[in-house]
Amino acid sequence: MRIDVGIGEFKHSKGESDEIKTYGLGSCVALIAYSRHHRAAGMIHIALPESEINPGKASDLPGYFADTGVPLMLEWVDRVSGKNRRAFTFRMYGGASILDDQRRFDIGRRNALAIKRLLWKYGCGVIKEEVGGTSSRTVTVAVATGDIHVNTVETRGIGRR
Repeated sequence: MRIDVGIGEFKHSKGESDEIKTYGLGSCVALIAYSRHHRAAGMIHIALPESEINPGKASDLPGYFADTGVPLMLEWVDRVSGKNRRAFTFRMYGGASILDDQRRFDIGRRNALAIKRLLWKYGCGVIKEEVGGTSSRTVTVAVATGDIHVNTVETRGIGRR
């Protein structure tokens, strides 16, 4: 079964035939936690680094922000692993600079850095990342194997006249 992850959502599965997928990552970042031992995968689709800009949204949809979404994911990791975070690996995709050639906002890079800082704070780290650039990404993880498929679409020039 395919489990779709929308912006700000965190989904997870232990279903051997399941795939978890998120679409159209521009400046957003997908963080994936996977444990081969537990045959468990989780994915969060993070849009912004800090929840202080909209505490109401952070309360309703904690995965929207890195500072509320990463702890949410780690709570799940702790439940599945018996607080053995080393049983999980973390991978990160997205964080592109879409329609921001001057890098005024640099949301993609800020998202990626916020996620890394939070993981480090909690004693975890990213083992693989594909972030930055100007391409939109769609990411799928297979729960049974942890295999990740990334489909990339170049977006430079889209929306400009």
